[in-house]
This record gives sequence, structure tokens and C-alpha cells, in this order.
Amino acid sequence: MNALLHEIRRTPLLWLLVAVPVVLVAEHVSPQAHTLLFVLSVLAIVPLAALLSHATESVAAKTGDAVGGLLNATLGNLTELVIAISALRAGQTMLVKASIAGAIVTNTLFMLGASFLLGGLKHHTQEYNRITARVQAALLFLATVALLVPSAIADVDGAQANGFATHLSVGLAVLLIAAYALSMLFSLKTHRELFASAEHGEDGESPWPIGLALPTLGVVTVLVALVSEVFVASVQEAAQSFGMTPAFVGFIVVALVGGAAEMASAFSGARKNRLDLSVGIALGSASQIALFVAPVLVLLSHVVGPAPMDLQFWPGAVLMMLVATMTASLVTNSGRSAWFVGVLLLMVYVIFALTLYLLPPRAA
Repeated sequence: MNALLHEIRRTPLLWLLVAVPVVLVAEHVSPQAHTLLFVLSVLAIVPLAALLSHATESVAAKTGDAVGGLLNATLGNLTELVIAISALRAGQTMLVKASIAGAIVTNTLFMLGASFLLGGLKHHTQEYNRITARVQAALLFLATVALLVPSAIADVDGAQANGFATHLSVGLAVLLIAAYALSMLFSLKTHRELFASAEHGEDGESPWPIGLALPTLGVVTVLVALVSEVFVASVQEAAQSFGMTPAFVGFIVVALVGGAAEMASAFSGARKNRLDLSVGIALGSASQIALFVAPVLVLLSHVVGPAPMDLQFWPGAVLMMLVATMTASLVTNSGRSAWFVGVLLLMVYVIFALTLYLLPPRAA
């Protein structure tokens, strides 16, 4: 605990933790002040992300970058899962689909690209385990195919198409979860030697004891989930005052804020020349959303939602996910990176963001 208090005292960014109780109290006192709640929730998520970053790096120092990246992706996606369940209960399936597609594209292009850029600006070239990247890219491609099929039959005749899409989505959800479980068995058990880190990186700061890092991960993840719920509840109304379209909000804003904790860890790892951790977080989080979070939401929608959610996405979302997957597969094939590779990934992401900002897709 002393290490945690020392970290808070010496890091001015963590002083923003005061915004966490403020936003939770403000949400109960003035739930209609959407713009204020939006700003406060963003200010609260930033220091929580920094804490989560340090705790994850401490765990990764004990377990290795592959397991550390998986742990960070899992805890980060737990936040998005909680947010999506709340949206399902409210019947906002379009927001759920937009946040799923946006998280996949944001993690694959923005998080990975920014990690390459930040790491490349400090280090001339960086190396990482290309097997890890190729496996994660292959899993993303599998998930994209699974999302493409229900969307391809969207124009089939009427009531039969709706029933068929629902049943097909349930079947695909089960298959995707099975594929994700088998990928964990492959990477963490039967062939774990293939996923060793390419470099150990810089020593940097001393890691926290594991007895402090793990409880911090759990507590901070819960706080991020609570604050993120306030953020999602206020973002739609606040977006109108900032001139943002609903598609841009779901696909870009929610994905960026929801993934802030993972991004902090990925960026920090890249700057410390631990690019395996960054690649593991970025691509691991994207594949986990596609293969686990989205299928679980489909299954849960039959229990918690007013209507079942299927895996039919609007064509633009499917195209963006497919392009993001193919781009990540292309640039990570060599196992080496420099800052310009990050620029290329970020350019693709900015093209998507600009398109959504100016021309939102139609409802699915």
C-alpha cells in the first residue's frame, strides 16, 4: 500500500483520481447534467488507466509479456462487457454493435499504430514475436468472417431472415467462444514456447509486489467499469452539444475512452521497448472482443435484453473490421517495427474516423 501511495504522491496525473468520487456523486445528484458528467468521467478514466497500466506491467514482470498482455486485455475488455450489458438491458443494440466494431478497429489500428509510433520515436527499430501477432491476426480474420456471414444474408426475405439470423448468430457465438478457448490452450499451454517475448526491454521503474498489483488491478477495473457506465449514459447527449454523430460516438469515442486503460499499458510498454506487451494488448484485446465479448453478448441478450441481439452489422462496419484485420496482418508480418509503420496504421484509422464523422452509417 505504501508503494501505491508513493506512486500517487509523485505522479501529478494520478491526482486526477479525485474526479472518480466526484463523478459518481455528481451522477446521483445531477443525472441530467450530461455534458458535465461526460467531462468528469473522461477526467476520471485517465488516472485509473495510468494505475491499471502500472499494475499490469508489474504483473507482466512476474508472468512474462504474453500472460501480462492477456491479463490486461481481459481486464480492459471486462469494462466494455459491463458497459455493453447495461446497453443491452436498455435495448440499445445498435450502440452495442457500434462499440464492438469500434473497439476492434480502434485496438487494431489506433492502439497498435500509436504503440509503433511512440516506441519508434524513442528506439530506432523494435522487434517483437511475429508468431504472436500472426496468430492474433488470424483469429481476428476468423471473427471477421463470422461477422460477415450474417451481414451478407441481411437482405434475405423478411421474417424468415430475422429468425435465421438469430439462430445463426447463436451458433456462430458458440463456435467463436470455442475457437477462443482453443487459442488460449494453444498459446498458454501446448505451444507456449512459441510466444516468448522477443526482447526484455528496459528495466525502467521497479515493479510493484504481486500482492499489491493484483488487488489494484481488481479494484481499478471495478472503478473503471462504474465510471464508464456514467460516461456511456451521458455521451449521447453530450455528443450533440459537441456536434458529433451517433455513429462517430459509438464507433470512435466510446471505443477510445473504453480502451483507455489498455492503451496506457500498451503505450508505456512500447516506450520501454517491450513491444511484445504492446502487441499482445492491442491485437489480443481486439481478438478477445471479436471471439469472446461479442459472442457472450449475443448469448446474454436472450436473457437480459428486451430482444435478442444478432451478429448482423452494417456493411461499412464489416468492411472497416476486415480492412483493419488485413492491415494489421500485413504490417506485423516481419516482427520488426519503426515509427513510420505506426503512422501508416494511424492514417487508416483517421480515414475511418473522418468518414464516420461526416457520413454516419444507416441503422442495421
